[in-house]
Amino acid sequence: MAPKLERFVSPWKGNGLRATVRIEEGELVYVTEPLAYCVSQKQSRNVCHQCFTRHETLLRCSQCKMARYCSATCQRRAWSDHKRECKCLQSLLPRIPTDSVRLAARLIFLSSCSSGSEELYTLEEHESHLTSLSEQRKQGLSQLATMLKLYLHKEVPDLPQDTPSLSSCRDALSLIAKVTCNCFTISDGELQEIGVGLYPSLSLLNHDCRPNCVMVFEGTKLLLRAVRGLSPGEELTISYIETLSLNEDRQQRLEDQYCFTCHCQQLSLGGFSLCPSSDWQTLVESCHRLLSTEGKRVPEENLYKLRVTDMALDASIQLGLWTEAVEYGQKTLPVYHLYYPDPHPVHGVQLVRVGKLQHYLAHIEEALDTFKQAYRILKVTHGNDHSITTDLLMKMEECRAEMVQQSSR
Repeated sequence: MAPKLERFVSPWKGNGLRATVRIEEGELVYVTEPLAYCVSQKQSRNVCHQCFTRHETLLRCSQCKMARYCSATCQRRAWSDHKRECKCLQSLLPRIPTDSVRLAARLIFLSSCSSGSEELYTLEEHESHLTSLSEQRKQGLSQLATMLKLYLHKEVPDLPQDTPSLSSCRDALSLIAKVTCNCFTISDGELQEIGVGLYPSLSLLNHDCRPNCVMVFEGTKLLLRAVRGLSPGEELTISYIETLSLNEDRQQRLEDQYCFTCHCQQLSLGGFSLCPSSDWQTLVESCHRLLSTEGKRVPEENLYKLRVTDMALDASIQLGLWTEAVEYGQKTLPVYHLYYPDPHPVHGVQLVRVGKLQHYLAHIEEALDTFKQAYRILKVTHGNDHSITTDLLMKMEECRAEMVQQSSR
């Protein structure tokens, strides 16, 4: 663990991490690889299971039929982690266990459940919160623990399920509870979920709806950056959940998954909802109808109106309706700025999306201005060496070159 951080006990929150030195805005605070990780099931066909990069064509494991790799090199590197998992997956074909079950199994496959002397927080110390869970929640976890035992029965036939002690990571129920409460969603450069992982020391980070740090990923590597200056002794915080949620939704998820009540003050706005659809034409028509009828009477900052506008943006992109996509995207930007105060990676990524659409439609000056706004955020949240930031800088140079070319005509 870098000397910038230290573990401490907060009188109100329990374990936490605080700064030992002055930390500047945009500073890289900590970098770590996961103790264990796996690609999310819904992205298993699109992402290499070793390096977590997206590829149109992936090599599939001939035995389990699930694991996929971008190259033979990645497949060889993955084998030490995948060989026992592969047998377990074969035993359940065509069923595939949930992400939490596969992640818990990978932890068990490790030679030791300890995460190493350099960690401030070991797997043994992770909280399961079983004693504070509702009976319904315990029942759901028990079902996952049963699935874990079934999944592992050939490789680890003696895994207990309901041992009273929570100190053993071979206790299926407590392990599942620890995994679901402490794992992190691994995302790509555009903040789309691609997997889950356990990063022991960073599980010490407590939640705040207006956090002073953000996490971004390069493959499975987790980078923690400060989004404002921190003084020595100040606690580091992150947001556990999607910021763009109503108060009641946010509180419910924090209580259900993380077993605490958040006391942050956030805006809560009413509105209407719309379920996503795989029929992009139907979806874009439904969104347009809502936004042009009921939506006219709803303020732009309404949370559900923003979600509908975002869905209209996605559907327009899928259908190649670039002009409409730009219009929808531009409408979202002021509201993103409201709900994701700068510097926030979600606002930065949305600016990049809109800038790319503007650039594609040859709105070069507008695109450059949007890219500049995105860069002011991403250089803080991602750093100049991150792939999304380097790609953004290249886009900005393309815009400048095209503007010079246009002015010389």
